[in-house]
Amino acid sequence: MASEELAQKLQRRLQLEESGAAVEGEAEAVKGAAAAGELEERSCLTASAGAELSAKLCRRQDINEGAAQPRRAAVFNPYTEFKEFSRRQIKDMERMFRLYDSGRDGYIDLMELKLMMEKLGAPQTHLGLKNMIKEVDEDFDGKLSFREFLLIFHKAAAGELEEDSGLLTLAKLSEIDVSIEGVKGAKNFFEAKAQALSSASKFEAEIRAEQDERKREEEERKHRRAAFRELKSAFTQ
Repeated sequence: MASEELAQKLQRRLQLEESGAAVEGEAEAVKGAAAAGELEERSCLTASAGAELSAKLCRRQDINEGAAQPRRAAVFNPYTEFKEFSRRQIKDMERMFRLYDSGRDGYIDLMELKLMMEKLGAPQTHLGLKNMIKEVDEDFDGKLSFREFLLIFHKAAAGELEEDSGLLTLAKLSEIDVSIEGVKGAKNFFEAKAQALSSASKFEAEIRAEQDERKREEEERKHRRAAFRELKSAFTQ
């Protein structure tokens, strides 16, 4: 009887141990699966972070090599960035930009530029229009922002555009009042074009005169500071 009872106890103990081992094994399996999942998730995050870092490094390399331009803030102050222009001149350029921004999205795209050049009396080929945008397209989006539009006049005034450049033609012809559909409102196309070229030359001359005046003023300030330092040095000796 005692041996039977002892056998039952041993069998019960054996069942408990087997059950415990099974539970422990199941727990270990769950822990292993969780660890594997965590490792996989961490691996995915690492891969994602690596791809993002790689993209940033590639863009930085393109910028350093001149193949890309740094991204600029969407909002800028044209009066401080383009100091060579008066407020009235910038306002006139802004009105012209808005006139041809028919999509009201803050950009002049290829078709809007095509319409602009046609109304200014200087139609361009499709390739010519793409080249015009490419000359000032700093962010490579294939369209002109207002800042890039101002760059056209900046480059024209600085003499940085070729004579046969479509952008130079745009800068010169823009002196015509575009509110009357470009040169169509003029009595004679060639007379209007000559007048536009003359106005553009005058515009460029005024800009250069202002730049020369600022240079003279800066030189005078340098001379005055140097004279003051000499006078101060004479008194302190």
